[in-house]
Order: sequence, then C-alpha cells, then structure tokens
Amino acid sequence: MGNGSQVLIEIYTDGGCSGNPGPGGWAYVILGDSVFLAEKWGAEKSTTNNRMELQAVIAALEALSSVDAKANTLTIYTDSQYVQKGITLWIKDWKGKGWKTSGKKPVKNQDLWQRLDAMTSALTAVDGFSINWVWVKGHAGNEYNKRCDELAQKAIASL
Repeated sequence: MGNGSQVLIEIYTDGGCSGNPGPGGWAYVILGDSVFLAEKWGAEKSTTNNRMELQAVIAALEALSSVDAKANTLTIYTDSQYVQKGITLWIKDWKGKGWKTSGKKPVKNQDLWQRLDAMTSALTAVDGFSINWVWVKGHAGNEYNKRCDELAQKAIASL
C-alpha cells in the first residue's frame, strides 16, 4: 500500500463469543470508496470476546494487501471500546510500562496487541498514510456492523 489513487478504505469489524470464554467468532467487511471489496470470518473453539474483536481487526489488516485498491486513508469501525481505546489511548502507556497496566499487571491479549501495533505502525510509516479509529454502537442499525455481527455469529455456529 502506498500513495496510489485517492481511495478511502473503510473496515468494519466485529467479534464475539458464546460464553466468555467460549466458542468465538470474528468478521470484517472492507469497503473502498463505499464499494464492497471483501469480507471474511473465522472462529476459535475457546477464546474471549476481546480476543475475537482484536482478531477481526488483525485479519482485516492482513487482507489489505490482497484488496485491489490503494489508499492513504484508512478508517476502522469497531463496536469494541476495548479495541478503539486500546489502540488510540492505552497502548502507548502499556508499551512504556513494559506491557503492564496502570495496576502493574500484564496486559491481557498482549500477543494480539503487539501484532496490531506492529501492523498499524508499518502502515503509518508510509508517507502520508493515516488510520482513523471510530467506535460505533453495536446493534444500532449500522449496515456493515450488522453484517459483521451476522458473520461472526455464523462463524461461532460453524464450530
């Protein structure tokens, strides 16, 4: 990805579990200039809601290289405040404290946070590339958030 044609890429993500922990699913939808480009879902037999929310974003970012669109602005929509606040607010402190919380406990899901951090750092290292993180209220009628929720539930049901 780089400074190709001006295309706004939008990613919608969702993850969830049946029980927490329990069987979990994640999903994403990728749009380019409001045109559908890709969607995917996956599942794990034993996981947590937060892990599935993070996995959805990671999987979507991994898929960007196969999407036929170049962009320098990426907007990621998540209904998880854990993901949105974690990547925009908390991660800097976690890294500065050696992946410890303010209560000096290890950060949960550190493996996924480190992957996500590396991926977003690589993307934003590209000159002029920016990522906007937007929280959307879940189950509130957003078409693509609803689609991701449906796909994540399908993933759970597939186990």
